[in-house]
Amino acid sequence: MENFEPVYGTGPLLGIAAGAIALLLFLIIRFRMHAFIALVLVSVLTALAAGIPVSGVMPTLLDGFGGTLANVALLVGLGVMIGRLLEITGGAAVLAGALIRLFGEKRAPLALGVSSLLFGFPLFFDVGLIVMLPIVFSVARRVGGSVLTYTLPTAGAFAVMHAFVPPHPGPVTAAVEIGADMGLTLLVGLLLAIPTWYLSSYLYGLWAGKRFEIPVPDDVMSDGTVKHDDPPHLATVLGILLLPMVLIFANTGVSAFAATGTVAADALWVQVFQLIGQTPIALLITVLVAMTVLRRGRFTRQRVEEIVGGALGPVCAIILITGAGGMFGMVLRTSGIGDALAGSLEATGLPVIVAAFVIALALRVAQGSATVAITTAAGLIAPAVQAAPGLTSIDLALIVIAIASGATALSHVNDSGFWLVGRFLGMDVKTTLKTWTVMETLIGFIGFGLAFGLSLVL
Repeated sequence: MENFEPVYGTGPLLGIAAGAIALLLFLIIRFRMHAFIALVLVSVLTALAAGIPVSGVMPTLLDGFGGTLANVALLVGLGVMIGRLLEITGGAAVLAGALIRLFGEKRAPLALGVSSLLFGFPLFFDVGLIVMLPIVFSVARRVGGSVLTYTLPTAGAFAVMHAFVPPHPGPVTAAVEIGADMGLTLLVGLLLAIPTWYLSSYLYGLWAGKRFEIPVPDDVMSDGTVKHDDPPHLATVLGILLLPMVLIFANTGVSAFAATGTVAADALWVQVFQLIGQTPIALLITVLVAMTVLRRGRFTRQRVEEIVGGALGPVCAIILITGAGGMFGMVLRTSGIGDALAGSLEATGLPVIVAAFVIALALRVAQGSATVAITTAAGLIAPAVQAAPGLTSIDLALIVIAIASGATALSHVNDSGFWLVGRFLGMDVKTTLKTWTVMETLIGFIGFGLAFGLSLVL
């Protein structure tokens, strides 16, 4: 809401913010209220408590909700369509099999992890893990050893990509909230995801596999085979996975050349590259290509429509939660709470990137959902980011990674991923804490360490 002047000072506003977060956590943890409903309710109550006029409450809420969904819904929706098409046709099995042949069975954990990194671009964590687990179990039976040796590099790859790289909802929402460039966020996220995965998931997975002897579950893919009818060729799978990245990177490169005057910014070909390299357009082009190429000889047009339509159902809750997080963020900014927090952080001398990580980590530990932690932390830190002098586009992308890192670490019993991995592998709670929780914490702290280190030198 324009022209609204905060009615309270810094102390009361920070008190309202603390109360709002406490209420949000109480509703989600104690009453098991759905995060979407809890975020909407707390947004309304926070707006009223902060003195926003009743007539301005709904416009504020809708501005925040709509502004976030304008970016998030497009990217998430198109991304899951690509992932679903590749999942249904058996593209994951094709890529994993090719990489295992390339690396050799002795390096099967590396091959499975690399294939999961590639499929982690369009596939959400839980979907990607479920798609890859039969392949992981099949390889573990054939090669031998603890199933953790193969599962942790695979699960860690999906976790890293889900947290660091658009079009996943967490980094997309954080980028929107703090005003980071989406293409640059994707590039930085990819560059940091690879070493983070190697250190925290691959190397740790090899160590954990020797320390914890977990057998392959008997009730999942007991025959050790993975069957797909008429799977796509490897080149097709790689082409679909790489196409959006190539288009997005082309836009980033052309825009950089145009900004420096190397090429004419008003040239038609420059504008075309900038358009098709916008993340939503790049994903749209990839969806159309995937629908055309993967349909041939496999599906009717009606079946393809059913596949891409069915992909949207499971992500509706995530999309709505991110929109509600944007709503909460808008209330914080409009009411003056964000500026009050920014001023307080500035007074402490704590770097914005560190504060972003700490806030996201606290929210993650308290309520479990990485999505809620990212959206809430991004809304809280956004005014401090905007008020901080001298932040470059790369700094903003690194702050996104810091938020995502904090929202990934210390996964425990209030996180659905904790139970998903533990139950699929047949581990008890104690073993899951010693393996999955440790790996997630390594991802969070190593990812933040890399982002913070780069922010100091760039």
